[in-house]
Amino acid sequence: MRYCKKCVMPDTRPGIKFNDEGVCSACQSYEHRNEIDWDARYKELEMLCNKYRGMNGSSYDCAIAVSGGKDSHYQVYLMKEVMKMNPILFSVEDNFEMTEAGKHNIKNISEEFGCNIISLKPDRKAQKKLMRYTFEKYGKPTWFIDRLIYTFPMHMAIKFNTPLLVYGENVSFEYGGSDYEETYSARNQLNNGVASDIPLEELLKLDGITEKVLEMTKAPSKDELNRLDPMYVSYFIPWNSVTNYHLAKKRGFKDLTHEWDRTHHIEDYDQIDSPAYLVHPWLKYPKFGHQIATDYASRFIRYGVLTREEAIELVKKHDHNLDPRSVEEFTKFLGYSHSEFWNIVDKLYNKDIFEKNIYNEWVLKNPVWKDKN
Repeated sequence: MRYCKKCVMPDTRPGIKFNDEGVCSACQSYEHRNEIDWDARYKELEMLCNKYRGMNGSSYDCAIAVSGGKDSHYQVYLMKEVMKMNPILFSVEDNFEMTEAGKHNIKNISEEFGCNIISLKPDRKAQKKLMRYTFEKYGKPTWFIDRLIYTFPMHMAIKFNTPLLVYGENVSFEYGGSDYEETYSARNQLNNGVASDIPLEELLKLDGITEKVLEMTKAPSKDELNRLDPMYVSYFIPWNSVTNYHLAKKRGFKDLTHEWDRTHHIEDYDQIDSPAYLVHPWLKYPKFGHQIATDYASRFIRYGVLTREEAIELVKKHDHNLDPRSVEEFTKFLGYSHSEFWNIVDKLYNKDIFEKNIYNEWVLKNPVWKDKN
């Protein structure tokens, strides 16, 4: 493993690239912001909204994919109050127990901004069966939920005739990924690797998993996709997780203060809805040697919130340390014992980058705090 010279992101992140100076593509994207005429980009956004505003008379003229989080609050604020659009919101709610903050926030986004939300609550029986399979084989337990998060808003936007479908940031361009491209269009995001790499044909071989169960996970047809004009807000406005958080807090968003101090996060306001869900993003750690703590430490360096030295210490303390509450709620939901859970996780460790210490614990061979590159 080698690490970005500016942030703490390793080259094991899928799709990320480093230049000759050892700087990752995410840091390069952030530096590229200084070359962008953001006033011109904002005018492009206004023109795009002008194209669709009022297209259905008094009915909805755009759609927003939301979770209720800080970024969702910002997207709804931008489209409804700044751009004066009339959005319909689409969300996918998993079947995990929610935090009190999560329960509050999805309600708050509707009450604060006066928007209707249509939510999909997935087939609980199918979710459990698919989660166990994709966890044990791929280390991707929430693949089913994540896939729906991408496909459900697309299907609904087609049904409601709201071609302008709004997403937050272009993950691959902002943070490094396989489909790294500077574009406003989110048309190709189904191919970004988060929920695109498990064939539906494989899942149909599972007992009880039918075409009907997976129907909503299928991408719209090519003709249907061509009717959509999905967009990334981050193309038009400099995307900043901290800025979004502060705006959301002023509009009623609640973080995890006084509710839960998570051991594998370095902040208390991202992905706060359900503890069990967080097992999935943490599983990047055994596979790629980094997870959410590294992700946010890298962002904070770019934003000027942390120095690289401060970020390294936080990664050292938090990245490996999956929160016990997440494990408890995950195993309870799927019916695993703790030993069954950790035996599955143990098999996911990448032996090219990990080794076991004298306590039989997996440790990185080349952690960022010892990096010599």
